[in-house]
Amino acid sequence: MPAAERVPAGRVSPSGTDRAGASDGVVDLLTRGELTVRGRIREASNAVLYCSVSYEGREAACVYKPVAGERPLWDFPDGTLAQREMAAYEVSEATGWGLVPPTVLRDGPHGEGMCQLWIEGSESDPQSSEDGGELLALVEGAEPGEGWKAIGFADVGEGRTALLVHADDERLRRLSVLDAVINNADRKGGHLLTRGGRLYGIDHGVSFNAEDKLRTLLWGWAGESLTAEAVEVLESLRDGLVEGAALASRLAELITGAEVDALRARVAALLASGRHPVPGGEWPAIPWPPV
Repeated sequence: MPAAERVPAGRVSPSGTDRAGASDGVVDLLTRGELTVRGRIREASNAVLYCSVSYEGREAACVYKPVAGERPLWDFPDGTLAQREMAAYEVSEATGWGLVPPTVLRDGPHGEGMCQLWIEGSESDPQSSEDGGELLALVEGAEPGEGWKAIGFADVGEGRTALLVHADDERLRRLSVLDAVINNADRKGGHLLTRGGRLYGIDHGVSFNAEDKLRTLLWGWAGESLTAEAVEVLESLRDGLVEGAALASRLAELITGAEVDALRARVAALLASGRHPVPGGEWPAIPWPPV
């Protein structure tokens, strides 16, 4: 995430936050706390406000994206990006992987919007992981090398190209499955954050379209068999998406019926194939800019 006008980091740590964050009350804090705007992330295409949130003596830093600040898109209904961010959090929590920071929908200084815990990690340099490794890199040659997965060739100036790669990392592999499920149309390198050994994905406003729009940097496993863990998670999601189930009911309040049906179809297709998806060719496979 681009740098913002910041105040000191919040005093609620995401480390150890389990699923809905109930263990340390992060979701309750985000929902009930008083939001104070501290700055704006000006490089973002929509209004993204850096805030502090405080409640009953607790305080944290968070991101607040008011619906009123959303820029219209040709392929997504107006005023729905915050709900899609919330839906991504719901699905992430249902997987048990906790890949999306605690997120709520709430009223704020500029009306209803998405409020998400700020992850103080490597957002200023998405190629680096706070945990001592790298998530993305540019390498010479045509092969990615051990421990890496190829994405594609990138122009590095002066008529030269280099191979863009991502780490062969189980956390990224889980995120690639989540992205395939939610049909994420914008998985850039800058949307990958790490903290305390955990990986988080952010910015899911352009997800859940009923049409196939998957655009991601995480194509390294394309066509490979899903892990046993991923299959188990997808089976659990399938059960949670049956009509009347808790997850399906929550999502029905956030995205359209057609989009919920498409979500069910994507989960079923992944289970039927048993493999990571491959680029379809009808939509750009990699977002721009990629990082």
